[in-house]
Amino acid sequence: MASPILPGTGLGSGLDTGAIVKALVNADKAAKQGQIDRGTATNTSSISGIGTLKSLLATFQKTLTDLGSTTAPQFTGFAATSSDPKVLGATSSNYAVSGNYVVDVTKLATSSKVASAAFSGGNTSSIPPGTLTITQGGKSYPVTVAAGATLQSVRDSINTQYQSKGLSANIVTDSFGSRLVLGSTTTGAGSDISASGIAGLEINGNNKMSSPATAASSGAIGELAQDAEFTVDGLKITSSSNTNDTAISGLTLSLAAVGKSTVTVASNNDGLKASIQKFVDAYNAVANAVTSLTKSSLDDDGKLTVAGPLTGDPLPRSILNALREPLSQTGSGDKLTVLSQLGITTDQKTGALNFDSTKFTAAMNKKLGGEVQTLFTGTNGLLERMNNAVKPFTESKTINGKVQDSILDARSKALDATKKRLSNDQDALDRRIATLTDVLTKKYNDMDTLVGKLKATASNITSMFEALTAQQKG
Repeated sequence: MASPILPGTGLGSGLDTGAIVKALVNADKAAKQGQIDRGTATNTSSISGIGTLKSLLATFQKTLTDLGSTTAPQFTGFAATSSDPKVLGATSSNYAVSGNYVVDVTKLATSSKVASAAFSGGNTSSIPPGTLTITQGGKSYPVTVAAGATLQSVRDSINTQYQSKGLSANIVTDSFGSRLVLGSTTTGAGSDISASGIAGLEINGNNKMSSPATAASSGAIGELAQDAEFTVDGLKITSSSNTNDTAISGLTLSLAAVGKSTVTVASNNDGLKASIQKFVDAYNAVANAVTSLTKSSLDDDGKLTVAGPLTGDPLPRSILNALREPLSQTGSGDKLTVLSQLGITTDQKTGALNFDSTKFTAAMNKKLGGEVQTLFTGTNGLLERMNNAVKPFTESKTINGKVQDSILDARSKALDATKKRLSNDQDALDRRIATLTDVLTKKYNDMDTLVGKLKATASNITSMFEALTAQQKG
């Protein structure tokens, strides 16, 4: 008689118990798994959105810093150009006025460089203990020389203590031996360096080293420190530095070489326009991102509504509101006090800024170029106010000795904690489902074994009766 166990199943009952167990497990798992999946999708999307905001605000702050630079001003009402940049460079401030200035550079300001007598033992030459006193411009810089010091250790001590103050030391070896060479970033007459207090390292920086040099020679290498000398339209000027901001009001001259150059100062309308456009573009990048991150949209089929990464999250809108506030505040200028005077207005639908170049040109025709700098980079100017508005979202602060995370960092940590919790929930669910699968599988296998035995017993009984019936008929 045929076996009661179905081929391929290996089950006495003939039932697909694997499918039954799977269906029961899936039914038990579905609700919790759905909750975890939805939470993970939302959390992952939020992490991505917060990361986008962090990146955009970092870029925005970098733009604000660049536009507010004091070394490379971006909002100067006047621009200064040099006819020969190899001779000198020129930058204008808010106080510059239009004009041409012929600058003739006859001397550059130089710094002092001096050398000690030569030590035949090289870098490891022994130096007697004591205090080496370096003097420059009436200031003293003492260096303690301990017992067992070498020429190299003295050099290192000088650099460690005074390199931040513009003094530096090195060792130069010539045909007579190694010499301690002292230099400085300070320029101008009277800034020559001298040293005293340690035998062999005594240097009179006011005297030039003898030529040709000997082993015992010491003193200034090359020329003594000197002031820069130049004329502006024939007027003679001296300066202890090659950077001068007093010769011509509103201009900073950077002397680079002996020669003549004409400095031209003119209205910087194009430069101001470009800087304003950079500001508008940087602001709009944040405003447009906030809209994109919070706005729902249709899927690829155009049927289902898909939420943005931060839809319903108030944080992006709070950022945009914080940035809008400085835009509406009145500046400290006399004639130029609000952005709308420059053609900058806010789009009420998108929150982005619009820049009307026609209105900007009209404002520049009213000679308001100088006030643009005040509006953007003056005391408590727009760039400063805008940066202060961003800081709570991007920079941590210390309160009562405790570091408090920025708003975005705090949100990121909360999302990471949620991510970890969801991962733990998934692990716990997986363990529970594995246990449930094992329990149900054992139960159904036991049931299947019992059914198989009952079928076998029934089959045997049936066979016995069939055999008896056959004998009776025979």
